[in-house]
Amino acid sequence: MRLLDHLRAPAPLLSVELRPPRSDLEQGMSMDSWMAMHRAFTRLAADDTVLFLTDNAVGAREEENLHHLVSNLDAETPRDRICPFLTTKHTLEYCLWYADRAVEQGHTALTVLGGDVSVGPPRCVAHAAELRRLIRGRHPDLALGGWANPYRDPRAQAGYLVAPGAAADFYLTQIVSHHELRPVERFVKEARAGGLALPALFGVFYYRSANPATLKTLSNFMRVPAEELTRDFTERNLSADAICARTVRALRDLGVDRVYLSNLRPDDAPERLAAIRSLV
Repeated sequence: MRLLDHLRAPAPLLSVELRPPRSDLEQGMSMDSWMAMHRAFTRLAADDTVLFLTDNAVGAREEENLHHLVSNLDAETPRDRICPFLTTKHTLEYCLWYADRAVEQGHTALTVLGGDVSVGPPRCVAHAAELRRLIRGRHPDLALGGWANPYRDPRAQAGYLVAPGAAADFYLTQIVSHHELRPVERFVKEARAGGLALPALFGVFYYRSANPATLKTLSNFMRVPAEELTRDFTERNLSADAICARTVRALRDLGVDRVYLSNLRPDDAPERLAAIRSLV
């Protein structure tokens, strides 16, 4: 199935978000990273899941995700279930050229979001919806994804996606946690009340440890329930898989059954996905 068909299907969905390799890796490390990504792409595609690939997610200089896909995927690997991210933190000419190339390579969906304003270059447009409208004018059959943050004003966040000209066929959310579920519940209720019926994938982060320095760095980009996560690892003796699965189960209790898992390592992403599925 094409990506949008997957998102519209009634069955629950666990998808994966990966990051391209950093562009400044030494040759040996770069080759190892490429091989790990290749294995992950191949195995996840065979698993019939949906895969997202970020665009400089945390401000680090990474290989262009689309170029990486073009160079690293076998010809028989289906592109129609792989969705690259495109942020507005490029020139407008680049963004439109990027969309052209994505369609040429067989991708059927593209997630278009603003990008973190605290790092990297400025946005080429004020709002991602402006870029989505321009891309839709060039490629009306390309499914376009938007973005929402359940930890901000729920009515405003839902309103952006139902507004005329939002040009979104689905949306992803910022990372959420079962430790801070009340705002997520409010967003879900507001989205339903406001008529937001687009397929949605809620982000769930794979915390590998409770390292204080790591959690502090992550808090620059998303909400991190550091104290509760520390208790999960040190007092409750939960594994990283179990903590991740708890958030997925909590979301399903709210009626959210489509999730993307973030921060999986390419070298063991298929194994982690299978383990979390079994726990959910």
